[in-house]
Amino acid sequence: MTQLPATTLVLADRGSLEEGMVANVVIFNPDQVIDKATFEAPHQYPEGIDYVIINGQLAVDNGIYKDVRSGVVLRKELGNI
Repeated sequence: MTQLPATTLVLADRGSLEEGMVANVVIFNPDQVIDKATFEAPHQYPEGIDYVIINGQLAVDNGIYKDVRSGVVLRKELGNI
């Protein structure tokens, strides 16, 4: 689910959990994930997502969003095509 897109987009430092790679990890129980968004209130966080790690920074800790902004915009370099 991550390695194929990373390889296709030539993102050499992403796509697998290995030393030296950029890690974005979501830890959840699929039986407990509930989407809380509705058409009337679309900006709601889901329930059941316990931990999210973005670029090595803990962004959701035990279900609580920590307002960590460690994500980056990925841009494909034309020289890598």
